[in-house]
Amino acid sequence: MNTLAKTFAAAALIAVSTFTMAAGKPAGDNYKKATVNLSTADLAIDHYVAVMTEGQSAGVEQLFTADFSQKVQASTDKTNSRSAVISFLKKQKSKTSTTIVEQSSDYVVAKVTQQFEGFTKTDLVTLVNDGGNWKVSQSINSYK
Repeated sequence: MNTLAKTFAAAALIAVSTFTMAAGKPAGDNYKKATVNLSTADLAIDHYVAVMTEGQSAGVEQLFTADFSQKVQASTDKTNSRSAVISFLKKQKSKTSTTIVEQSSDYVVAKVTQQFEGFTKTDLVTLVNDGGNWKVSQSINSYK
């Protein structure tokens, strides 16, 4: 099981690197970023889960704070940048459950559990209220 988790983590890191190099803004003047409603923490969490599990890419750029970072805890810890995570998330699919761990008027900590075939990914997500819109500021992942 550890070998499977390590293999997935390595594959994910390779995919993130590849997506980062290949990612770019589409050419042309018709390129527009989709806007999603992130006015409540629940909407932001729901959108984060949709991005993580369904590969939904609409509005993904506005979901993360400018200083967002993702930490992956595996045999060797890895930190991914905002752009690497956005590129990688467009391809994720899994069964998911969400639990609110802690909540206040300015921040929310949620536990997102994704069940893949053969392993489980647990994601502790911190969301912050950024001028009336909720954004993901940090994500810490572990695998079993």
